[in-house]
Amino acid sequence: MITDPNGASSDTRERTGDGGADSSGADTGSRRTPATEPPRAAPPPRRRRRPHTPLDPRPSIPLTLVTGLVLVYTLLPLVWLVINATKDQEDLLGSFGLWLGKDFHLWDNISRTLTYDDGVFVRWTLNTLLYVAAGAGGATLLAVLGGYALAVYEFPGRRAVFAVVIGAVAVPGTALAVPTFLMFSGMGLADTPWAVIIPSLVSPFGLYLMWVFTAQAVPSELLEAARIDGAGELRIFFRIALPLLMPGTVTVLLFAMVATWNNYFLPLIMIKDPDWYPLTLGLNAWSAQARTAGGEPVFDLIITGSLLTIAPIVVVFLLLQRYWQSGLAAGSVKE
Repeated sequence: MITDPNGASSDTRERTGDGGADSSGADTGSRRTPATEPPRAAPPPRRRRRPHTPLDPRPSIPLTLVTGLVLVYTLLPLVWLVINATKDQEDLLGSFGLWLGKDFHLWDNISRTLTYDDGVFVRWTLNTLLYVAAGAGGATLLAVLGGYALAVYEFPGRRAVFAVVIGAVAVPGTALAVPTFLMFSGMGLADTPWAVIIPSLVSPFGLYLMWVFTAQAVPSELLEAARIDGAGELRIFFRIALPLLMPGTVTVLLFAMVATWNNYFLPLIMIKDPDWYPLTLGLNAWSAQARTAGGEPVFDLIITGSLLTIAPIVVVFLLLQRYWQSGLAAGSVKE
């Protein structure tokens, strides 16, 4: 055994060296790094939900259900009318109202409705068109002229006119029916078309609507500029103001047409001659015919005539609703 100056034998150094090598190897193995993993993709940024505002409200389930019920309540009579207009008299009285009958009789019912009693339904339709053209057209013209004058010009008594218009809007038309009849009867105009046309010319709601619409849609600066350029008042109205008033004009026309087309109570007390009946009174006469002794029940023709009566006004409403919506929204945003 060889002993070194430090007093350790060579065998001890060899064992110590071997152990040291093993120890260093073990330490190296314990510090070995694992295999590098691929980087994970960053998660997409979470989209923040915009806060709900009055213009973007939170969906409401109760409100949706209520709206659906109102929609069903509104469309159900129309669906019933369309379905039953396809039935003859036997199927109309012996089948379920919301289901089709044995045969499809719509075109036959329309033909019989137009030719029954020497085509009196066509005469009633022409009378209704006359009342709408003269009454609703005249009411719209007077409302546009009166509303423009009240909104643009200053004159004594303007506040009194405003109070009268507001008061007239609040008075229902049925309350004025009997005094109107007595007045027209005294003038000898009862039982004539004038007894329906002249009262229809007065539309307090249309006048008030055009008054408010004109104040918002026609800038006073534009009118002053036209007057400075030498334009007269009639030219200013027809060339400048009237195009700006077109949405409100169509809106008033639509309301007046619907009111005159569906008018029942005023013709009922004013008109006795069946030749001057509008469609509303004519269909009522057919309905009363079944309750008279020896009268012929024509319920299938009444249903078909009702469908033909509402079809034109539905078409007009769908064609003019964009003007109606824009007319009601005028002045809602202040610039």
